[in-house]
Amino acid sequence: MRSKPDNLWVNLTFNAVLPALILAFLSKEDRLGPVGGLVLALAFPFGYGLYDLAYRRTWNLLSILGFVSTLLTGGLGLLKMHGAWFAVKEAALPLVVAAAIPLSLRTRQPLVRTLLYNDQVLDTGRIHEALVARNNLTSFEQLLAAASWLLAGAMALSAMVNFALALWLLPAESGTAEFNLQLGKLQFWSWPGTVLPSSIIVFYALFRLLRGVEHLTGLKGDELFHAKTKKA
Repeated sequence: MRSKPDNLWVNLTFNAVLPALILAFLSKEDRLGPVGGLVLALAFPFGYGLYDLAYRRTWNLLSILGFVSTLLTGGLGLLKMHGAWFAVKEAALPLVVAAAIPLSLRTRQPLVRTLLYNDQVLDTGRIHEALVARNNLTSFEQLLAAASWLLAGAMALSAMVNFALALWLLPAESGTAEFNLQLGKLQFWSWPGTVLPSSIIVFYALFRLLRGVEHLTGLKGDELFHAKTKKA
């Protein structure tokens, strides 16, 4: 029996949003403290990853990345490391994701299917039937591979910009009020510096993927989507 598809928003909430909020707001000395905040933040990606492994019988790459990211961020803060180490961390994680996206094509849960070709939006069952009818499954896998490399390129670009911004904006030692102020500046500048150009590449990858699916299946526009998505 096929397991229920993973919810992308729940995935991101447990593996990225909640850990980040806990580290930012609950790890202060007058609340949970740095150690308690780190342990609680790690519990969300760790627990969600275990749930996915037990329920879907597959490793959740987002949970693994979320756990490593949270561990590095909290660990560097506990050690009061210089901002240069945060620059390395900010660059390392996107590079890991960039490598994981094409490599995940060899697994049962390719990241491109989670991020772009998602059954919660696209009518993947109908698309699959059309691909089989036209004998275009191989061409479709090549299309997914091309989209994966575009996503990997977006993450690699994000890594380079993240490193430059962190190196420039985080000269203070972590754990100080000055460092927290600099971290706020980094979060502000990361939007125009990394999110915007990366988003443009991601949307281009999605556009190419949808156009390619239309060509390979003969389906057009709204026919690619679930009825509830079209109404929304």
